[in-house]
Amino acid sequence: MSLDEIAIIRQMLAQRPSREDTPISEMRQGYEDFGAMLPKAADITFTPFSIGTMAAEWSSTPAADQSQVMLYLHGGGYVLGSISTHRAMVGELGRAFGGRTLAIHYRMGPEVPFPAAVDDAVAAYEFLLAQGVASNRIVIAGDSAGGGLTLATLMAIRDKGLAMAGAGFCISPWADLEGRGDSMTSKAAVDPMVQHDGLAMMAAAYIGKGDLRHPYASPIHGDFARLPPLLIHVGSAETLLDDSIRVAQLAGAADVPVHLEIWPHMIHVWHFFAPMLAEGRQAITSAGAWLARTIA
Repeated sequence: MSLDEIAIIRQMLAQRPSREDTPISEMRQGYEDFGAMLPKAADITFTPFSIGTMAAEWSSTPAADQSQVMLYLHGGGYVLGSISTHRAMVGELGRAFGGRTLAIHYRMGPEVPFPAAVDDAVAAYEFLLAQGVASNRIVIAGDSAGGGLTLATLMAIRDKGLAMAGAGFCISPWADLEGRGDSMTSKAAVDPMVQHDGLAMMAAAYIGKGDLRHPYASPIHGDFARLPPLLIHVGSAETLLDDSIRVAQLAGAADVPVHLEIWPHMIHVWHFFAPMLAEGRQAITSAGAWLARTIA
C-alpha cells in the first residue's frame, strides 16, 4: 500500500481552487492542462478521426488484438473532460485489455444538455458494429460521469434492440445525479475531489430541462436486466462510494454478473494518477485482465 504516494496526490489536489467558485471554462482548461502533463507511452499509437461531427480517437499498441475494442467515455461531470484529458489513462487501459480503444468527445452541458451524451455514446457503439466489430468483443468503459454514462449507454443499447456489448467497466461511477447516497456525507471529510455542491452544479448544467431521475441520467433508477457482466472499481475514500454499491446491488438483483472492488484508501478515479500511484497501475492492469477474460 503506497500511502506516501496517495498522500502526495492529496496534497496536490488540496491546492486546487474550489469548484463551486470556479467558472466551467476555467475548470475545463485546468483539466486540459493537467491531462497534458501526464506521460503517454511511446509504443501507443493515437489516431484522431471523427464519427460524423463527433471527435474520436483510436489508440493501440503494436500487440493489440484488433478484433476487440474498448469504447471509452471520459469523466468530468458531463461538463468537463475530453479525449486529451484521458489519453494517457485510456492508452494504458487498452494495453492492459489487449485490444484497441475508441475514445469519443461526446457533447456536454451546459451547451448541449442531456440526453446528447447518451445519443453520442450509442452512435459510437453503432459505428463499431458498422465497422464489423462483433458486439461480444466490445467493452464499454468510463470513469465518474463516464461510468454513469457507461451504464446508461448499455441500457440504451438494450432498449434500442442492438446486439449487447460483451462487458461494462465503471470506474467510480456517478450513477445518482441527486447525490442521495449516505457516503455523500459520511465520506465528505476524506474525499479531496468530489463534494455534493460541486456535483449539484454539474448535474444542473448537464440535465437542463430534463429529469434527474431519468434512467439514462441516473442509472440507479434504470432496469439492469439483460446487461452484460459489469466490473466496478471504487475507492473507500469517495463520496460516490454508495453509487457503486447501489449499482452492484441492482445489477446483481437483476441477475447480471457483477464484480465490485472497493480499494482501501483510494480516491475518486485513482487510475487517472497511475503515472505517480502504484495502485493506479495495479487497478488498470487487473481491470484489463478481468475484461479480457470476460469477453474471451
